[in-house]
Amino acid sequence: MRTKRFGGLAIATAALALLAACSSNKTNGSANAPTVATTQSTTGASMGSAAMVKTTSGSLGTFLTDSASRTLYLWVTDKAGPSKCYDACAQAWPPLLTHGAPTAGSGVDASKLGTTNRKDGTTQVTYNGNPLYYYLGDSAAGDTNGQGSNGFGAKWWVVNPSGDAITGSGGGATSSPSSGYSY
Repeated sequence: MRTKRFGGLAIATAALALLAACSSNKTNGSANAPTVATTQSTTGASMGSAAMVKTTSGSLGTFLTDSASRTLYLWVTDKAGPSKCYDACAQAWPPLLTHGAPTAGSGVDASKLGTTNRKDGTTQVTYNGNPLYYYLGDSAAGDTNGQGSNGFGAKWWVVNPSGDAITGSGGGATSSPSSGYSY
């Protein structure tokens, strides 16, 4: 148990160091270059606005992203329930937060969008019942560096428009059935 806790902290520390290194290379005027915030309170929709979820196509097929085309993930541990990702987990995998009902963009089924309340009083966006997250290691729109990660004891996957995990690593990606996780 102690080794797993240390491993999770090491991953979170490395992710924060990566973010700091990437942030130091950013220039002013790059409004189109999305960034992922390191705290739950600033991740997702800007203050007072609702988050928007849309789809983007890439090597994994078509998958969910936010309005700035930042990739969104589900965590197998959540299994269509409330988020279990807090503290160091939420620093490495920030939740997609919203202020108000999330909106559906291109390719997204609005009836699958929802929310869940987090312990800290914020509201996290869900899709097909799964809480949605960013990955701190994704630095540009469409990056999928978190795909298949086993961070914090379970797999992280990008999400297809049906709300299922895309479990492939690129090219001919496959999706899990929506009835459960078998990985």
